[in-house]
Amino acid sequence: MGEERIRSYRAFWPFYLREHSRAATRAFHFVGTSLAVVLVALAAVFGEPWLLLGALIVGYGFAWLSHMAIEHNRPATFRYPLWSLIGDFHMCALIWLGRLDAELACANEGRPGGLH
Repeated sequence: MGEERIRSYRAFWPFYLREHSRAATRAFHFVGTSLAVVLVALAAVFGEPWLLLGALIVGYGFAWLSHMAIEHNRPATFRYPLWSLIGDFHMCALIWLGRLDAELACANEGRPGGLH
């Protein structure tokens, strides 16, 4: 049988960070998520729903490409879609705040981190 399913976001977060161990993977996620947020905002401002489709394509496209080409693992989205989405925004927020390195250190040591 497969591995045991993660049951809380607190347990998922260190797993998510370890699945994004390479800086280039995190950079691709950051760019894709940032572009997706811009497209969602533009869709709201201009009332263009097709931009929402673009946001999904750009956001997931950058992320999945990075997992395939850089990280060489399967995106967590396929097993944990909601937590993965939350994790992506969480990671991007920590990048913006300059606080991701501490979280990565905790995840690599097997500690849960601060969940900032």
